[in-house]
Amino acid sequence: MRGATSAKWVVGAVIVAMAATACGTGSDDAKSGGGNITVQLGEPQHGLVGQNTAESEGAEVLNAVFTALVSYDNKTNEPQLAAAESITTTDSKTWTIKVKDGFTFHNGEKLDAQSFVRAWNWGANQENAAEGMPFFSKIEGSDELAPGKDKKPTAKELKGLKIVDEMTFTVTLKEPFSQFKTMLGYNAFYPLPKAFEADPKAFGENPIGNGPFQMDGAWEHNKQIKVKRYDKYPAEGRAKLAGVTFKIYDNLDTAYNDLRADSIQITDKLPVSAMASVSQEFGDRYIYKPESGVGYIGMPIAQNPEAFGKVEIRKAISMAIDRDAITKTIFNNTRKPADDFVSPIIPGYRKGALGEAGTYNPTKAKELFTQAGGVPGNKIELGYNADGGHKEWIEAVANQLKTNLGVEVTAKPFTKFGEMLDDLGASKYKGAFRMGWVMDYPAMENYLRPIFSKVAIENGSNYGHYVNEEFETLLDKADKSADAAEGQKLYQQADDILVKDLPYIPVFTYMSSSAYSKTVKNVEVDAQGRMDLAKVELN
Repeated sequence: MRGATSAKWVVGAVIVAMAATACGTGSDDAKSGGGNITVQLGEPQHGLVGQNTAESEGAEVLNAVFTALVSYDNKTNEPQLAAAESITTTDSKTWTIKVKDGFTFHNGEKLDAQSFVRAWNWGANQENAAEGMPFFSKIEGSDELAPGKDKKPTAKELKGLKIVDEMTFTVTLKEPFSQFKTMLGYNAFYPLPKAFEADPKAFGENPIGNGPFQMDGAWEHNKQIKVKRYDKYPAEGRAKLAGVTFKIYDNLDTAYNDLRADSIQITDKLPVSAMASVSQEFGDRYIYKPESGVGYIGMPIAQNPEAFGKVEIRKAISMAIDRDAITKTIFNNTRKPADDFVSPIIPGYRKGALGEAGTYNPTKAKELFTQAGGVPGNKIELGYNADGGHKEWIEAVANQLKTNLGVEVTAKPFTKFGEMLDDLGASKYKGAFRMGWVMDYPAMENYLRPIFSKVAIENGSNYGHYVNEEFETLLDKADKSADAAEGQKLYQQADDILVKDLPYIPVFTYMSSSAYSKTVKNVEVDAQGRMDLAKVELN
C-alpha cells in the first residue's frame, strides 16, 4: 500500500473528448428502474483490486463494487458491522470474525470466510507486490510471506488466519492491536472471489465484487468506468440507482462545467476556480464539511540530502508558507491551515501541535535558511500533479518561498497523479512535491505508519525515505498497547517526533467540497472523500 502503508493518496486539490452520459430525466419510468447518473472521476493508477489500491480514484470505484467487513458511521467515524455478522476478541490479539450470511459476489459465488482469507493471503504475499501488503504485517505469518527484499516467501498462507467453519475465521496477530476492527473497513481487507485466482490482472480491469454495484463492462481507460445495480445484494443497502458512470476527467474545471450543465450529476472534487461562487450557485446541494485529508509538501530527505537533508531548511520552508493566505485566497476558505500531521476529525489530534514550525514567520524563516546554508544553486523544484487542481496553490507556495527565502522556485507539473507517484516511488524525481493523504481508517496511527515508517519505504509510500528509530519505537509501543488511552498518548509522542523532524510540511486540512445537480438527492460524501452512491436517488 502506498500506505501503511498505504492509505489513499489524494489526486485532487479538493479532497482529487468523451461521450457524455446524461442522467435519467426524473420521470416515473426512470424512477421505477432507479435511473442512471454520471459522476466525476480521475483515472485510477492501476488495476481495481482492493489489496493493490492506495489512491482515492480507484478507491472511489471499489467503494461501490465491494462491501467491507465494517463501514464507518458518517458522523462519528466509528466502525459499524457491514459484511461481518460479528467481530470479537478477548485480548486484542486473537479476533473471531463471522461473515454475514446473504452476500454473494457478482458472479454468484457465495461470500464466506474463505473469500477474506483468500484475499488477505494474496495481499500479504510480497511476490504479488500489492500496495496494501503492509496492512497484513500485524498478522502472524506475515514475515514468512513478506521476508523482505532479495528474499523469497517461505509460506503461501498467513498462519494467523484459520477457517473455523464456512462463515467464520479467526485472525491471530503478532501482538495485541486494539484498532484492528477499525482497520477492517479499508479496501486492503476487501474479499476476493475464487474467480480472481484465474487472472488477477484481468480481474483488475473488470473486478467481481460483493457490493451494491457490479461492473457494467470493463474499465475504458481515460474515458469511463460503468457500474450497474446488483439486484441480489441484501435488501438493506441495495442501490437505488440502476447504474452509475464514472466519467474520467483530467481537468477539474471541465468536470465542474459539465456539472453545471447537468452532463454529470455529482463531483466530489471541485476546482479552485469554483470556490468563490459554488456555495451561492448550488446552495444546499454544495457539501462543505471537514474530511480526513491533509495536504503536505513532501521532502525527498534521503534522495536529495544536499537540498533537504537539514531540518533547519525544512523548518525554514514551513515557516515561509503563509497557510492563512493560501486557504483564504486560493481556496476561498474551503481549506483550513494545518497545525498537526493528522486531521482534526481524528481522535488524538491536537490543535496547534506544529507550534513554531507551523507559524508564518518570514523573517525567522529567512534567518534559518541562511544559517543552514540554503540549497544548492539556490533553486528548489516543487512537483505537483496537474490533473488534480493543484496549480494555483503550488504556484502560491512557490511565490512565497521565492519572496520570503530569496530562492528560485520552479513549479513542475506532472500530467497524471499516477505518473508523479511512479516517479517518486522509483526515486526518479528528487524535488519537493505536493502530497495529500486521506485516511484508510479513522485512527491516528493511520497518519503515521503509512507515510513515515520504515516499512512504508519498502512499499513505496514513504516518498522521502524518512527514518527515525525513536519514531519507530513509539509506533510499536502504541500498536501493542492494550489500553486505548495509553496507546493514544504514545501515538501523540510519535507525532511529536514528526513535528521536530518535519519530513513533510503540513499545509492545509481538507474540507469536503462537493456539489450535485438538481436531478439527484440523498448525496453523501464520507470522511474519506468517497461518494455513498448506493443511497443516491433521482428526484
